[in-house]
Amino acid sequence: MNENYYWSDDFSNEFYIKAAQCGFITTSMYTKDNLFILLPEIQYEYAILNFEDIKIDKKVKKILEKKEYKFTINERFDEVLNKIQGYHKNSWINDNYIKIINNIKNTKLNSNFKFITIEVSDLVTNKLISGEIGYKIGKTYTSLSGFTTREKKYNYWGKLQLVLLNDFLKNNDYKLWNLGHPQLQYKIDLGAKIYNRKDFIDRWKSSIK
Repeated sequence: MNENYYWSDDFSNEFYIKAAQCGFITTSMYTKDNLFILLPEIQYEYAILNFEDIKIDKKVKKILEKKEYKFTINERFDEVLNKIQGYHKNSWINDNYIKIINNIKNTKLNSNFKFITIEVSDLVTNKLISGEIGYKIGKTYTSLSGFTTREKKYNYWGKLQLVLLNDFLKNNDYKLWNLGHPQLQYKIDLGAKIYNRKDFIDRWKSSIK
């Protein structure tokens, strides 16, 4: 209970999935010697959004009313990953990490684990505007990383994507949405509550079955 970050050079499907099932969120980095390693973290605190607690910005409500968007799941998987890499400078979702994602995605697993991409596109142009990648374990969903376009005409579409994702999870009987680190203000603004490690793990164990 006193440590949070670990590292591993085990890139197997089994290791990644087992770490996720235990509540670790695994990112990655390159060492000063340019060695690629995984960084599983069992966090001290987690942001969890209980679906009924969602707070919807007025400008997002206006976008919802216009219905000029399309919400999809896993239809633009590779494109979402490419967009995330381009959006974040030195993204930890790098080429080696994507190899791990695709290896798990393309392997028939004896597991309740599945990678998921969330996609919000312009209904008219079909341009991908906002999205994220995360994973499903049982009735839980964990957000990993995302992107949204910086074009002014699509302001608030990143928040729109989160609101639509909340509806999707709620309507499909998920029990828990793990947003990871609670330090980013947008998660609290969305309605997420902060759970310490022990309380998170108690909820997590009962939801991943």
